[in-house]
Amino acid sequence: MLSKLKTYLNMCIHPRLKYMPISLKLAFIYSIMLCLILIVTLSSTLIGIHYVLFHEAEVSINLSANYVEKKANNETVPELLQDVKSSALIPGVVMRVTDSNNNIVYDSLPMYISINHVQDSLARQEEHPQIEDYIRNALLPSDLKFVNFKHFWIFYTQRTIVKNDETYTLHFLRTITAEKVFLEELSETIFYAGIAGVIISIICGFLLSRRLLKPLRDITTTVKNIEIQDLNQRIKVQPTRDELEELSNTFNLMLERLQKGFEQQRQFVSDASHELRTPATVICGYSDMLARWGKDDPQTADECITAIHSEAINMQRLIEKLLFLARADQKRQVLHKESLNLKPLIADIAKDTQLIAPQHTITCTHNDDGYIFADELVMRQMLRIFLDNSIKYTPDGGKITISSENKVKHMIVKISDTGIGIAKDKQDKIFERFYRVDSARTRNGVGGTGLGLSIAKWIADAHDIEIRLSSKLNKGTTIILIIPKDN
Repeated sequence: MLSKLKTYLNMCIHPRLKYMPISLKLAFIYSIMLCLILIVTLSSTLIGIHYVLFHEAEVSINLSANYVEKKANNETVPELLQDVKSSALIPGVVMRVTDSNNNIVYDSLPMYISINHVQDSLARQEEHPQIEDYIRNALLPSDLKFVNFKHFWIFYTQRTIVKNDETYTLHFLRTITAEKVFLEELSETIFYAGIAGVIISIICGFLLSRRLLKPLRDITTTVKNIEIQDLNQRIKVQPTRDELEELSNTFNLMLERLQKGFEQQRQFVSDASHELRTPATVICGYSDMLARWGKDDPQTADECITAIHSEAINMQRLIEKLLFLARADQKRQVLHKESLNLKPLIADIAKDTQLIAPQHTITCTHNDDGYIFADELVMRQMLRIFLDNSIKYTPDGGKITISSENKVKHMIVKISDTGIGIAKDKQDKIFERFYRVDSARTRNGVGGTGLGLSIAKWIADAHDIEIRLSSKLNKGTTIILIIPKDN
């Protein structure tokens, strides 16, 4: 039976609850809880009142029956009847005495219902019991019976005594009339009050759930109105200090991150298009020149070919940098980290840089042994980016130094130059993509795409390297790399 009920609930009730709106679920749960509380409370009240009334009737009839039975064992029938007439019975209890022939010997209330009627009703009740009558009789002692009539209830018990070889039956009856009407009216009132309470609880639960979930609906409406082209809208946060306030703040933070990401993406696309358009324009211009005059003028042809080749190399480098950052953003840039001695790497890079930039004085002032856990190729790329940057922004004849120092837990790498320096208000922006200190987006003056330091910053972050910058205008710049050692 229980398995069938469980199967029915899983097949019919559970799917409906699963796809029901949260407001209805809350109203449904609230109503069920309130219904259970009402049922328990009202049932307990009704059972308590029944118990008090029935217990009083049970006690009074048992006390009277036990007292008379005790008297009957010590007195004659006339003396017993005389005591009964005087004060042996508790008020409300009726007593009748019948002999062996079922003739009434004594009746304390002649106008009361007949014993035969009571016994016939009891027999019919036992033959066709109603649930409430069965429960009441089951809770009573075996010698005490409960008889349900249309307008009243009767508690009935009997005792048998023998006097002078004659058997007498003592019948004791206790009527509940006014109490029956009261209890029936009370039960009916409680039933309708319970129904009204359930209806009110459903309505209140629905209204309360709608009010509680209004902030969620506002959040949903705001989110629906937000478009990719307009991420400026924010959810209004109510100072409720609850989960909904936390959810609203979380949504707003997410929208801020999305807006920042889309703005960066638009800026990135715009800058990349601009940077790619410049070499493409140069290539097209020299191609046209080559087509017009290159055939007849070898010097012009050589100039055009050299320029086209140079711009193609620049374009290739730019595309490689863009691809590197794209893989990094998508977390697809693979690093092959291993234990690496930093000393030969620093020495090799300093030597190569001196060959590339003979117009500058590049020296390695101090170079300690020390092992780090890193990818050699990208570490070399990062150091070259910083050195290339120093070369670009240091006038010819300037000095560039690189050094490494072994500390307890870190290797400290310093790259210093005597270049033009970086203004303090621009130092936080140099690692942004396509940013250049002169804020130019052209290829006039100092060359470069503005992507190198962004790549260096990503490599540093991937190796848990801390970057510190110290720079003064017209004095020079120092980059300090704090690299964790390989344990």
